[in-house]
Amino acid sequence: MWMLILNVVYVLVAIAIIALVLMQRGSGAQAGSGFGGGASGTVFGARGASNFLSKSTKWLAIAFFGISLFMAWYATHSARPTTQQNLGVMSELPEAPAAPVGELPKPSTVPSTPIQQAPAAPATDGAPAAPQESAPATGTPPVTPPQGG
Repeated sequence: MWMLILNVVYVLVAIAIIALVLMQRGSGAQAGSGFGGGASGTVFGARGASNFLSKSTKWLAIAFFGISLFMAWYATHSARPTTQQNLGVMSELPEAPAAPVGELPKPSTVPSTPIQQAPAAPATDGAPAAPQESAPATGTPPVTPPQGG
């Protein structure tokens, strides 16, 4: 009940701030006074509406931020710890056995292709040797990894 009242006050303060900001004159209002708009400031007194409206807006903004901070603090401190939720099928899955401490996991059963290296050519007279093309040792084509992502 207490938070419901605070939420209603919060919304009313927000609407009041919007109304007060819209009623204030902008910086370009001086240019419009030459065309007959000069008498609009007499509603709030001889000094105009800027003083009353700006002070009202300031105090409503302070109240708005104060209520926001209090509601955030109250929400974090009144939150109840969550209990174990029923996960349905996910809670029935068995856990994978972990490797004992100090042992490495079993190696993967995915076959791998050994890397073929070209035999080293003997050096002659200090001249660099021309690169040689190497062919696979077996009659099967080389395996290329799949492309894309």
